[in-house]
Amino acid sequence: MNKGYDANIEEAVAEAKRKDKDKKKKRSWNYEKELLRLQVEIAHLQAWVKKSGARIVIIFEGRDAAGKGGMIKRITEKVSPRVFRVIALPAPTDREKSQIYMQRYITYLPAAGEVVIFDRSWYNRPGVDRVMGFCSEKKAERFLELAPRFEAAIVESGIILLKYFLTVSEEEQERRFKRRIDDPLRQWKLSPMDVESYQRWWDYTKAYDAMLRMTDSNHAPWWIVPSDDKKQARINCISHILQSIPYERVKFEAPDLGKRQKRPGGYVEDQSIRHVVPDVTAR
Repeated sequence: MNKGYDANIEEAVAEAKRKDKDKKKKRSWNYEKELLRLQVEIAHLQAWVKKSGARIVIIFEGRDAAGKGGMIKRITEKVSPRVFRVIALPAPTDREKSQIYMQRYITYLPAAGEVVIFDRSWYNRPGVDRVMGFCSEKKAERFLELAPRFEAAIVESGIILLKYFLTVSEEEQERRFKRRIDDPLRQWKLSPMDVESYQRWWDYTKAYDAMLRMTDSNHAPWWIVPSDDKKQARINCISHILQSIPYERVKFEAPDLGKRQKRPGGYVEDQSIRHVVPDVTAR
């Protein structure tokens, strides 16, 4: 009897696993379909930005390993890098440290027909700079006072400004960090700063709480993106971006390719040595 009971348990577990696997397959298919639909809309957005001369800034901030890079990749992978420019600045140089703090960011603001995406932004000041002691408490607090006024000036100039903060739970962040440690394709993503952010979770929590509270405004609100589920976060965030920009579909004017010129009668193929990449697939 026990054997039969155990067999029923094993069968129930196997059935649950099959259902879970089928659910994941269906979910993955739905995700890919919806992502493609959204990327088509991003292409329409690009056409409108170019035609209208719109200027757009999208800021991505959030916890380390919350998925900012993956989010930005899905937004930009089907559009022109000349229209959608991604800015991920390194640590400031000595010269930049002597400048007004916002100065190094102002130069990257968009001209007409551009979308600028900041993979981290001027909000380094109340985040990593504050927690790691790269700036004084006084400078961090002053930034929090001035940032809404700076962003008001950006919006008043006609730039559309969107700010997103990606959140992730302690457990999920730890799982992703461990995955980076074990995966050679992800190890480059794990920096000493990431380790610090893992160890100082609550220091960052307090800093981000203050940042979100003091720099959320009517003209430039923060939008929180729960990101324990990366696929869900991407669909939700990209949908929100598209809903937040009053773009219109621009009719595509298909060019007339005409006729290709004929090969000239006296043309002789060049016989000089050419270095051709070896075909490794033929081995």
